[in-house]
Amino acid sequence: MDFAFLLIQLLNGLQYGLLLFLVASGLTLIFGIMGIINLAHGSFYMVGAYLAWSLASLTGNLLTAILVGIPLTVVLGMALEWLVIRRFYERDHLYQVLLTYGLILVFEELRSMIWGDDVHGVPVPELLSYSIPLTDTLSYPVYRLFISGVCLLLAFGLYLLIQRTRLGMMIRAGSSNRDMVQSLGINIKLIYTLIFAMGVALAGFAGMINAPLSSVFPNMGGQVLIVCFVVVVIGGIGSVKGAMAASLLIGLADTFGQVFLPQVAGMIVYVLMAVVLVWRPAGLFGKA
Repeated sequence: MDFAFLLIQLLNGLQYGLLLFLVASGLTLIFGIMGIINLAHGSFYMVGAYLAWSLASLTGNLLTAILVGIPLTVVLGMALEWLVIRRFYERDHLYQVLLTYGLILVFEELRSMIWGDDVHGVPVPELLSYSIPLTDTLSYPVYRLFISGVCLLLAFGLYLLIQRTRLGMMIRAGSSNRDMVQSLGINIKLIYTLIFAMGVALAGFAGMINAPLSSVFPNMGGQVLIVCFVVVVIGGIGSVKGAMAASLLIGLADTFGQVFLPQVAGMIVYVLMAVVLVWRPAGLFGKA
């Protein structure tokens, strides 16, 4: 096992972790700030992937499809929050779980009616369809490096938005004391709509850019949803910084686990979660 092989696995683990962060960051914002347990979050990832496939088929280019698909996911998120989600802010979490589980069934049925039940492939954009040679026999796809770079840029942009802008200040205040923010004249309903739309857009975008690597298939959102909840728990509920750290940990643990311990690779992520919770019950960056 040479250095080039280990480097490829390291890059794969980082790329997987950064992609997980895109999905999990939206989930942790919705869960930690709005208090909504959103089981349908994986469905937004699936919708993004199917949008990438259908729009790429129409436009002939994945990058164009993504530029068209992102506004559609934002509109979807705003419409869902306005029509359904905001009526459950003050309800018990059980109602939220039932509602969002119902949304999973709705999205799966709509997916079947609109796009069918077949497995689809999305071609990598021609501009990014080559590999960087590492040795005489090993190379690394440029598209995976592109995904990692885009995820890092979005993570930095999300940090600036939450920590360095007036909107971010209102978001953080709304997560601490919603009633006080409303009494100051801030439209907390609009802020929550923007947060939910941003979470949907992040999950949808992750599905779009990952479509060429994972294919597009029914129920694909359920797989990523479970791992994203693990990310939220490990990182700490409501912590974007924690979501980044947990995503990278899980990405590396899962990738190297499949290489060195394939017999138990499926449980490594959950063992990691158990260890973290024993050490820090609130998560790595969560507040007790």
